[in-house]
Amino acid sequence: MTTPQERTVTPSDTRPARRTAETASTDGARYSEHVANLRHALEVAGDRLDPQVAAHARSVLAGADERLALGVDHTIVALAGGTGSGKSSTFNAISRLSFADVGVRRPTTARVTACAWSDDATPLLDWLEVDTERRISRGTELDGAEEESLAGLILLDLPDHDSIASAHREIVDRILPLVDLLIWVVDPQKYADEALHAGYLQSFVGAEASMIVVLNQIDTVAAAGRDALVADVSRLLREDGLVGVDVRAVSARTGEGIDELRETLREAVSRRSVAARRLADELDREGRRIAEEVPASVLEQVAPLVPGEVDRVAVAVGVQAVVDDVRASVRSGRTAARAPEFRSPQESAVRVIRSRWVSKVADGMKPAWAQSLDEAVPEQDAISAALLGALEAVPVDASPSARAKSLRKAAWWVLGAAVVLAVAAILVVAGVVDVEAAFGAVAGAAAGAAVLVAVVLLVVGSRTRAAAADERAEKVKTAALDALRSTVETTLARPAQTVLDEHRTVRESALSVRDSGSAASAGTGPAQR
Repeated sequence: MTTPQERTVTPSDTRPARRTAETASTDGARYSEHVANLRHALEVAGDRLDPQVAAHARSVLAGADERLALGVDHTIVALAGGTGSGKSSTFNAISRLSFADVGVRRPTTARVTACAWSDDATPLLDWLEVDTERRISRGTELDGAEEESLAGLILLDLPDHDSIASAHREIVDRILPLVDLLIWVVDPQKYADEALHAGYLQSFVGAEASMIVVLNQIDTVAAAGRDALVADVSRLLREDGLVGVDVRAVSARTGEGIDELRETLREAVSRRSVAARRLADELDREGRRIAEEVPASVLEQVAPLVPGEVDRVAVAVGVQAVVDDVRASVRSGRTAARAPEFRSPQESAVRVIRSRWVSKVADGMKPAWAQSLDEAVPEQDAISAALLGALEAVPVDASPSARAKSLRKAAWWVLGAAVVLAVAAILVVAGVVDVEAAFGAVAGAAAGAAVLVAVVLLVVGSRTRAAAADERAEKVKTAALDALRSTVETTLARPAQTVLDEHRTVRESALSVRDSGSAASAGTGPAQR
């Protein structure tokens, strides 16, 4: 049983004063989704949650399934009171039906009678053990449209609390914790009964806002004494420790005060039921307990860590050494006796890389989750094999540059021609060859030009070799780093990200069950007796 203050914690918990059939299942649908989300969190987490937390959550979910099957959108209002107080007459007056036994036909109420302004209250009434013949559905009456504002209400007429039959009191004690609004019906003759006050009313201290005391049969009291009688009832309640209890004077026979009482029930129907609030509180509590197992401080994405790991792996397999060898070999212009190769990474180096990776990603995780991450990441042998396999596909071309080789060959041919021309010029000048002197000058000039061309070709060839060496080295480096990045993502990043995604999913699913309308710390009425 909840208080009006508890039911209006936040604006999101308020509803229109008139709850229609279309809105009657709002709570049930919402909490069914919450239950599904919490169950999904447990399924994704598996055995990575604290066993006690997981077991308790499963127990709560089992109870939630039962509650949802019964329905959490009903507002249960119970009429309680002693023999002859007029509970059944009040029941009939509120329901506007002559259904509950009254008067000489039934001096005491022995069984629960229910009137439901709902078409789907059968599972709940079965659970409450209300006999089939003691039920009536108000919405099926001809004037059901006039009762639409009470949609979802279940009005119970409880057995007399002062009955000598212990079974009657057991029924009352079992049903009271489920009640949203408890209406105690007393009469002008026995309202001060010690059994009522000491046996029941005094135990409801703290739940005053969810309780109404109805002083029935007010028509039997003289008009001049009615106010004093109501004041005396309030005084006795204060002496019981019940402060601020709403005391009403009504007459089930004449209808005095009944319309006002029905309006109060309309207001109660517009708020969440006690079953909905309790379910919300339990799911919220379990969601927070599970969320504590998956802290928000844990890393969400491993992508920012990948470049650093690629650099570490590149050092372990000697990428830079291979790049330097390719550059030197191509720059020299000579074919190396043995092509540069990536070395097999040391087992200890890969072990350190893996260990550091797991530690960084698992930082802040609970032990079970950290172990799950460690198991998801391959062992160092598998990582080493994957690295070598990826590097074997990297093309390492350290052969001389064909263009640079052609330029050098051309330079030597031109230089050879320059030598021939120089010799010819010398022979002409020395008179060994009998030709015109001009020919010697031309030959000498041509030899000088050829030398210059040869030098230019050699310089261009050298630069071509350098450029080719840098280009080949960069290609090898890029291809090697791409291969290593792909391997790091496959062996380290992807398995770790899968665990992180599951970690985040569990947290988000667990926290999604939080209901802004729940009053997790609020007390209830009869449930706390």
